[in-house]
Amino acid sequence: MCWSATADLAAGSGVAAVGVACVALVRQGSELPLAAVPLLLGAHQIVESVVWRSGGGGGSATVAWAVIALPLLAVWIPAGVLCAAPPHARFRLLLPLAAGTLTAACLARGLATGPVTAGIRGHTVGYALHVSPVPLFVIGYLLATVGSLLLSGDRWLLVLGMLVAVGASACWALWRLEFVSTWCAVAALCSVVLLGWMRARRTSA
Repeated sequence: MCWSATADLAAGSGVAAVGVACVALVRQGSELPLAAVPLLLGAHQIVESVVWRSGGGGGSATVAWAVIALPLLAVWIPAGVLCAAPPHARFRLLLPLAAGTLTAACLARGLATGPVTAGIRGHTVGYALHVSPVPLFVIGYLLATVGSLLLSGDRWLLVLGMLVAVGASACWALWRLEFVSTWCAVAALCSVVLLGWMRARRTSA
């Protein structure tokens, strides 16, 4: 989880290793974007360990963390789900992809036009980005990421969507100011479900 630089580094390394295993199981190009998610999230946690060690602030590690967490994941996850989903589910997955694309564009604009800073708050990290209204961006972001998993039409991805939805609710209730950081850590750990998804696809092939 995101309780310290050491914890982030250890969790990130473990999740990245799971990502390598997922990518190694890829047999179709349509599987690759989603299979690579644990690799991306593991690297993301490792980047946050650098944020911890630098004491927060607005350095390159903070910017890199925000770019991955905000615009990149908002598009990557719904696009990856759409690529890997069964044909009957693809039309409805256009909605979370559209939400993610719009949300990512607005977040990218916020990153480009204003500073992003990180602050160490006890055992969590809080990130500040000048975008408004924040609740609308949170809704769009979760519709894109969690919504695409819940609408995927795949049992494994549905389980993953439920896990990260519960994690999002808990993180919002416990750490509202540090929501993005804590939820990304939960999502990273939950993404090991994707290894089961990849193995199930190989077994059924």
